[in-house]
Amino acid sequence: MPAAAKDPRPCSIADTLAVVGEKHSLLVLREVCLGNGRFDRLVRNIGAPRDVLATRLKRLVEAGVLEKVAYQERPQRFEYRPTTAGLELEPVLMTLMAWGDRHLRDGDRPMVIEHRCGHDLVPAVTCAACGEAVRHEDLKAHPQAPGWTTSGPDAG
Repeated sequence: MPAAAKDPRPCSIADTLAVVGEKHSLLVLREVCLGNGRFDRLVRNIGAPRDVLATRLKRLVEAGVLEKVAYQERPQRFEYRPTTAGLELEPVLMTLMAWGDRHLRDGDRPMVIEHRCGHDLVPAVTCAACGEAVRHEDLKAHPQAPGWTTSGPDAG
C-alpha cells in the first residue's frame, strides 16, 4: 500500500531525534558522560534554564537514555547516569565534536578526548563486516518501509 503524500518517511533518524534532538539534550548527555550528572553541574556547564533542563532530564529518563540515582538521602538528591542506551550515543557525540572541530572551529579544539591507547581520539565510522571506512560513494540505501523508495512514496 503506497504511503500517503502527507506521511513522512519512516525513519530511525527521526525517531532518535524525537528523543535526543531537542536543544540541550545532547549537551546533557555530554555532561553525564563526563561524570557531571548532578543538577547544579548540569545547569552550570550547559547554561540551560533550570526548568528547561528539568524537562530534558525527565524526557531522557523516560526514554531510557539516562537513569536517576539517589546520591543523598536527607535531603534526597539525585544524579543522572547514562544507561546502556545512553552510552551507545557517546560515539555520536564524539563524531559531532570532531565535525565541529573541523568545520566550525578551524581545528581549535575546546576539548580533547584521549583513547585508552594514549592517543587523541579521532572517531571514524567503519563497516563492521569489512572494516573499511564508510564513505558516501560506497553506500546504497534499500528502503524497508512498505510503500517507500529512496526518492519518496511509491507511486504504484
